[in-house]
Amino acid sequence: MRFGIAFKLGCLMALFGMVPTGLAGYYIYNSSREMLLQAAERDLLTSVQVLGRNLHGSLRNISLDATVLTNGAQVHELGELTNPATRKTVSDNLAESFRAMLLAHPDYMQIRLISATDHGLELVRQDRDGADIVRVEGADLQEKAHYAYVFETLRLAPGEVRISPIVINHEQGAHSGLGKPTLHVSTPVADATGKVFALLVINVDLDQLFNQLQSDLPKEYQVYLSNRWGDLLVHPDHRRTFGFDQGRRLFLQDEFPEVAGLLSDKAPGSLISRSVEQGQQDRLVAAFVRLSHNGDAEPFVVLGLGQPQSHVLAKVSRVGNSIVQIALLFSVLALLAAFIASRALIRPLRSMTDAVELFSRERKISELAPRDDELGVLAHRFHAMKQEILGQLDDLTSSRAAFEHLARHDPLTELPNRRMCFERLEQALIEAREGGKKMALLFVDLDHFKEMNDQYGHRFGDQVLQAVAKLLTTASDGADCVARLGGDEFVISFCDVKDPQKIAALLEKLHQCFQLPLFIDGRKVQIHASMGVSLFPRDGDDIGTLVQHADHAMYKAKSAGRNRYLFEMHSSD
Repeated sequence: MRFGIAFKLGCLMALFGMVPTGLAGYYIYNSSREMLLQAAERDLLTSVQVLGRNLHGSLRNISLDATVLTNGAQVHELGELTNPATRKTVSDNLAESFRAMLLAHPDYMQIRLISATDHGLELVRQDRDGADIVRVEGADLQEKAHYAYVFETLRLAPGEVRISPIVINHEQGAHSGLGKPTLHVSTPVADATGKVFALLVINVDLDQLFNQLQSDLPKEYQVYLSNRWGDLLVHPDHRRTFGFDQGRRLFLQDEFPEVAGLLSDKAPGSLISRSVEQGQQDRLVAAFVRLSHNGDAEPFVVLGLGQPQSHVLAKVSRVGNSIVQIALLFSVLALLAAFIASRALIRPLRSMTDAVELFSRERKISELAPRDDELGVLAHRFHAMKQEILGQLDDLTSSRAAFEHLARHDPLTELPNRRMCFERLEQALIEAREGGKKMALLFVDLDHFKEMNDQYGHRFGDQVLQAVAKLLTTASDGADCVARLGGDEFVISFCDVKDPQKIAALLEKLHQCFQLPLFIDGRKVQIHASMGVSLFPRDGDDIGTLVQHADHAMYKAKSAGRNRYLFEMHSSD
């Protein structure tokens, strides 16, 4: 049986139609799959870096809370008083301060003031017990001198803060903290002579802390945390955490072998990995960073974010099915059309192949000549597929940009945050040194903000901060940066100060603005502020020194009666 040219040409065209289309579809599928995986990996790495910075920020805030409590007058009075009745009154007031701090921070489980003598006897203690705050008194107070967070903290100088390793809390009588993962933030307390007589300890609920940090992450993201040896501390499966506390070791590097490189101090500080324990369809894409701090007991931890590979590739699978269908359809069309116009079919096929290669190589979508036949349908399907892939890539890019914005701006006031403020100040200082210019740094702290916050609530306090941020932005003519450092502290910087008297005039203007009442939520509120100013190069040659002098000037303004402003070296009312 002899086959005619039409049959042979039809078979040949079907072969050439199916093979290039199949290869192109396979290449597009694999390229799209890899591009989405790489984009997801980059997005995970950005997210885990942002999460790491937020974790560092949370630990800094906890350390600041501990420092604020130790600097309170009640703590120092307790170290100097000998009269039992007076000591009890001061202890009660201090306990109320601890209670207020626990109410403000749901991730704090316990706050204690522990004596440096008497075998580390607890002096003042407030515990979280479910939804209640419980004060422990009298005979229930315990001796804690044998715990590392006590005797290691007592070796520190006043003002230094120790952050402990993350452990399971086995201290009896710890109420809600018993059996939960925790870390201790502690700092020594000195009297007026500089002698350490006690230490303050804040117990942090690790699960609650990470729940707060994860609140803005996509729900499919999974969080991992290990210590410097790789022991799992946070894991999607809670049964795998703190194995060393149960006589077994479960390591992060067993699931993600590349993490072993992060456990070396000489390794890079971040990496992207894929899990090996699950099946191919359930593998995870993950990114990890090594976070370091100044604790001797725990020099670093490894933080990671992961998400199922199947979630990333869900739309690629649908595109793959479309590619298979298109390839089969094209093969049938090629076989039927071979007897009519073989040359007419070759030309558009070549154009589509070129368009696919251009898209794979440069991510450009080229327009094909419009057709009303099956090839036109095929071209439209390719165009829709490429637009869908580009749309996914744009969404991933937008998510990454949003995370970067969150990392550099205060979410409440939309002002630059501490990180972005210091980046701008460092750049401005470099330009000032090179150009021989003068700089001014204004440190603004609201007076009695905590009392207002306690009286009217945190929502009203947030509205006050937003109103003050708007006031500072509109009233600070010529300012190069208005930023919120945290709490009720703001910084205003001027990068090219030709006449320092203009800064004094601006301070007077701001001072007058703070004398006017603000109308917030239908309530007339009087907000005052204490302000301190430092000048470059007069008050310092680096940002840390300038901020320190401005902060010092602000505290002198507070000491002088609040509601005023002072220069660091030359006062002005």
